[in-house]
Amino acid sequence: MPSINPLRIDDTRWKQRNAWLSTVPEIRLHYIDCPPPNDQNPKGTLLIIHGFPQTSYQFRHVITPFADAGYRVIVPDYRGAGDSSKPRDGYTKTVMAEDLFKLVRDVLGIKEKIHLVGHDIGGMIAHAYASRYPEHVACVIWGECPLPGTSAYERSKNTLAMYHFTFQAVPDLPEALVSGRERIYLKHFFERLCLNPAAISRQDLDQYTMSYSQPGALRCGFDVYRAFETDADENRKWVQEKGKCKVPALGLSGDNSALEKLAQEMVGEVYEDFEVQTVEASGHWVAEENPEDFVRKVGAFVGKHASA
Repeated sequence: MPSINPLRIDDTRWKQRNAWLSTVPEIRLHYIDCPPPNDQNPKGTLLIIHGFPQTSYQFRHVITPFADAGYRVIVPDYRGAGDSSKPRDGYTKTVMAEDLFKLVRDVLGIKEKIHLVGHDIGGMIAHAYASRYPEHVACVIWGECPLPGTSAYERSKNTLAMYHFTFQAVPDLPEALVSGRERIYLKHFFERLCLNPAAISRQDLDQYTMSYSQPGALRCGFDVYRAFETDADENRKWVQEKGKCKVPALGLSGDNSALEKLAQEMVGEVYEDFEVQTVEASGHWVAEENPEDFVRKVGAFVGKHASA
């Protein structure tokens, strides 16, 4: 059973902010900005991108440890999720990556190369960011997703394990069936894909349920999946025309996740310089099931690729 005593979160240095990228239509991104302690100059910036059915809240256990290690940590709710606005379109991963690029460069004024970390859908966005803006990225860590456009995606997208790829891509019907039953639907994913069921407490499930019960939230969450085939076409075309991404990459999976078996081939299909590692004693929800090892593995890789 999930723990009734969740780990304490030190959020004393977190700044919760909104950024308006556009007013018509409204593209507003909510993000957390956490600096290093004691007014230290950061030794780099980490942009950490969540997945589905989650929000920036999924990184609650790792934001402060990364900042304590000397990094400025930026954790947004991507377009359509959490406390960000819920626009009607723009859910290809290239558009979602462009949102985050504008947040980093135009809103926050960060000009040096950043370190990207993405999980699940966030991994797809991190790849789009790294491949389209490689001169602005020091390294990228992503995983726990079959990347559209790769052989692993084509083999897995119609399997029973990925049934939600098809279900959530159907127009309108998923919203009609899941609306009012968000907690049941989300709980199914958390339980089915975890090794450590205590990682997602009742309070955590309440938080995610509240986020996906907001007006438009389910539509936006499902639109992310409805864009997968466009994402696949864009990613294949990009590799054909530009070649593999040259940004140093780490494929990071849970050691008890079924997706771990796809990582080596999948990352190698789209990156020239890469390695693959696992988060110990973890299923899919790596930053929540074993936040300490997640911080260790990400921190070690980032440390080898200092921002320029």
